[in-house]
Amino acid sequence: MGRVLTLAQQKGGSGKTTLAVSLAAAAARSGLRVALLDTDPQGSLGRWFMTRRDALSDPGFVFSTASAWGVAYECDKLRAAADLVVVDTPPKVDADLRPALRAADLVLVPMSVSRLDLWAVSGVLDLVAREERTATLVLNRAAPRARLNAELTAELAGMTTARAETIVRNRVAFAESLGRGLSVIETAPSGPASAEVMSLWAELTPAIGVAQ
Repeated sequence: MGRVLTLAQQKGGSGKTTLAVSLAAAAARSGLRVALLDTDPQGSLGRWFMTRRDALSDPGFVFSTASAWGVAYECDKLRAAADLVVVDTPPKVDADLRPALRAADLVLVPMSVSRLDLWAVSGVLDLVAREERTATLVLNRAAPRARLNAELTAELAGMTTARAETIVRNRVAFAESLGRGLSVIETAPSGPASAEVMSLWAELTPAIGVAQ
């Protein structure tokens, strides 16, 4: 059975869908069979996949959608056919999110380099704890030269939740690739955006439980 990576964050604009696509492509580049599950009613991941399907003869991923009550069923079905299932969730924290967290082998919580984002992760982390799942924070969409100030660094260091060492920067390459139904792994495999994604993927694989 495949493993499940769920991306969750209650604050909009965290780059959750972009990161889901990027990590799915990184996993595929590593030789894994990857499935995508969109549980967000906005359907951004679904629109990306349909664009990809129109552009390529073989999208390279299995894709499905589910509302809250159907997440467990779809995850089980996709896990039987893939090594990794990447689940994108809506930007909110309520009971509808719990099935996606419950199905996860790892919950990845993207956040920007700001106090507002730091405050926003608390609700997600509380739900993750209630479901007795493991979470990892990742700084995402960071300005190219952004640095954590001392106060924010201290607050992050005081959290018990793991944080990825890799910082994913806010780069135009991400938006350009998504608009074409692709990922930076495919459009700029030697670029800095791709390097960041592959570095993050390498960090996450032990916690997810998949082999590189």
